[in-house]
Parts: sequence; structure tokens; C-alpha cells
Amino acid sequence: MLDATLQQRVNELAHETVQLCYHCHKCTAGCPVEQDMQYGPDVILRMVQLGQKQATLSSPDIWLCAGCETCGTRCPNDIDIAHVMDALRQIAVAEGVRPAVPNVKRFHDIFLTVVGLTGEMHEAGLMGAYELLSGDLFKDPSIMALAANLFAKGKIPVLPRLSKNRSRVQRVIEQSRQADK
Repeated sequence: MLDATLQQRVNELAHETVQLCYHCHKCTAGCPVEQDMQYGPDVILRMVQLGQKQATLSSPDIWLCAGCETCGTRCPNDIDIAHVMDALRQIAVAEGVRPAVPNVKRFHDIFLTVVGLTGEMHEAGLMGAYELLSGDLFKDPSIMALAANLFAKGKIPVLPRLSKNRSRVQRVIEQSRQADK
């Protein structure tokens, strides 16, 4: 089923003009995660243009996008495709579409929770919570060995440092979550 409003919603959320894409494929050619995607950035843009809402929102591509902005720097029409992918994730979450790659959303949610609690990033908290909540705990022994090595060298503090600006960070995160609804 086609949705004539998808392109408009994406444009509004991303502050972009998706219809400027003429599918030169430069974005996809430069994408570092394209080989893991189902379609690639240029096809996702085309799907948005055509109003293929369900296929677009249920695509793993919108969750696999690393947000590195390589695609946007290569785009001859200056479309910030990372913003478009973010807008598509927002729409998917707002409409209750299950993420095609659930652990990416889980990681994002854990990241925001950790930053919200401490006011800054705490890698040990992020890694520990992700490993526990993703069900991947001890699945990859090399990750645990790397983490132990980083702890031993003092590269990752065990206890988080609490930022003086924590309440401000919490307000920003809460405003962002409200905007997503």
C-alpha cells in the first residue's frame, strides 16, 4: 500500500528535500555498511519518493545506517541521508513498527538511558547493560577479553562520573523522546 504523505513527513522531520534525489548511487557507493543492507541508501530514498511506507519502515537499512554522513557528503544535491534515515526511524517508532534489527534500537535506548543517568557517556555501563539486555552476554569471548583488557589498563572506568550538567542533559533527552511521540 502506498502512502502519499511519507515523503512529506520525512522531509519535515529531516529538514531535507528527498525528491531532489535522482539516484546517481553515489551515496550507496560510499556507504560503509551497504553490504549489510537490504536495499542501500539510494533505494531507500526512492522508496520514500514512491510512498512505499511499509517496506521502508520495516527495512533493516534504516536501523543499520551508522549515521556517518558519508552518503550526504557524496550527494550532488546535498541531501543529508543520515537525517532521512533518522526521520524514518522516528516514524517507525512512532507507528509501532518493530525494528528489523532490534539490537540497534536496544543499543540506542541503553545509550540514552546511560547518558541520561550520568549526564555523559559511561562505556562500562553501556557495554554491561547492552550485553545483559541483548541476550548476547558471553556470546563473543573476544569482546569480553577486550573489555577486561581495557578495564585493566584503566581505559574504561568502572564507576561513572556524574556530570554537573546532568539535569540539563536529562531535559534534552526527555524533550527528544516527547518529540518522537
